[in-house]
Amino acid sequence: MDHATAITNLLYRYAELIDAGELEACADLFTHARIVLDPDAPTVLDRDGILALWRSILVIHEDGTPRTQHVVSNPVLEIDAESGTATSRSRYTVLQQVGDGPLQVVAAGRYHDRFEQVDGEWRFTERDYSRLDLTGDVSAHLHHDPRG
Repeated sequence: MDHATAITNLLYRYAELIDAGELEACADLFTHARIVLDPDAPTVLDRDGILALWRSILVIHEDGTPRTQHVVSNPVLEIDAESGTATSRSRYTVLQQVGDGPLQVVAAGRYHDRFEQVDGEWRFTERDYSRLDLTGDVSAHLHHDPRG
């Protein structure tokens, strides 16, 4: 598998796992990473910290999932295969439908990620989670509104 495919597969695997409600497996993707919640503040989480955050803020519905579909798009990759490092800027859109309610967009933003290749495998080393650009009705998705 080429480098670009391996890295974009990590982006898509995150979406697949979070939408399935597989929070532990999703957090495992960030075992070797730091999660930046606010680039202007010292809040940085590790794998266990992001898992605890997800458990505290995500609404998990009766089917065991957040009833979301994360669409990750437009990845712009910069890969240095020689050093085994890469960066990615991508966009995300979070769709949600709960019960008989409408399918709606609840959030949209950008991920800025860093990766490293270890023993031939690419892995996350950093995710900037601070780039939430648009927010809809998150009342069935999050336990509190990120807008304050």
